[in-house]
Amino acid sequence: MSAKTESDPDMRVTLCGVELASPVIAASGTFGYGLEFDEILSLERIGAFVTKGLSREPMVGNAAPRIIETSSGMINAIGLQNVGVANFVEGKLPKIRKLKGAKCIANVFGYSVGDCVAVIEHLNEAEGVAMYELNASCPNTKHGGMVFGTNAAELSDLVRQCRNVAQRPLMVKLSPNVTSIAEMAKAAEDSGADAVSLVNTFVSLAIDINTRRPRIANVTGGLSGPAIKPIAVRMVWEAAKAVSIPVVGLGGILCAEDAVEFLLAGATAIQVGTASYADPRAVENIAVGLKKWCDNNGVAKVSSLTGGLVV
Repeated sequence: MSAKTESDPDMRVTLCGVELASPVIAASGTFGYGLEFDEILSLERIGAFVTKGLSREPMVGNAAPRIIETSSGMINAIGLQNVGVANFVEGKLPKIRKLKGAKCIANVFGYSVGDCVAVIEHLNEAEGVAMYELNASCPNTKHGGMVFGTNAAELSDLVRQCRNVAQRPLMVKLSPNVTSIAEMAKAAEDSGADAVSLVNTFVSLAIDINTRRPRIANVTGGLSGPAIKPIAVRMVWEAAKAVSIPVVGLGGILCAEDAVEFLLAGATAIQVGTASYADPRAVENIAVGLKKWCDNNGVAKVSSLTGGLVV
């Protein structure tokens, strides 16, 4: 890696008080626990990675087929397969602490508020995690299956209780399957969220016309990839106008120019997800590409792009 010169753009951003070397973050569910990519790319060139969602107990996920390619992205219904928070803290985190470069963000989920609180309390006792990302796209099974992130009252209660116990910054990952993303972002902020990330995947359905059956065993799945990018950019813009806390944008980012769009729309940082399936080094390539783009376009500080949309 070449030494930094005075002419190099400053790629550092601050998210919830945590300084990142780059605004480019590897998204949850597409980067394992970070360890899997250590020998594939240079973690020092990205800002952070978000772990697979961590639950109170280990989960095996949904039956196959649970991921399919679409003409402009993919649909998945993995089912939040993970090793569970205890196994993560004992088996994964000691190795993560030895990684150099990117910060570790722990993604947290549960099917009740109590589940989410328990996961955060367990993580509070461990070293090596910079912040939490709370997945609000899970159904609250104790209250009729209403997805936390599609009901402002449910979301507010979830965020408030998690914020009360969290000893690290709390970023809330919002569901896009709502009428007003601005309302949900504001509800999260008012309940104590330190940042919001958006968007998660869109509920979708693909049908095999020969068998007349769903192509995903779970019937529906989450659509991600380039197909959702313009919608995601719009939602980030709406959320950023509604809140004063940082917004992290994601949804279909494949290249540096895509990342710039999200930053201009109001994002402080961005996450790369589906692109990593096509190219395991995508997140690093986008980080390097973003730095080159800033250099070529006279942008001295990448943070100056945030909210730069002219309307």
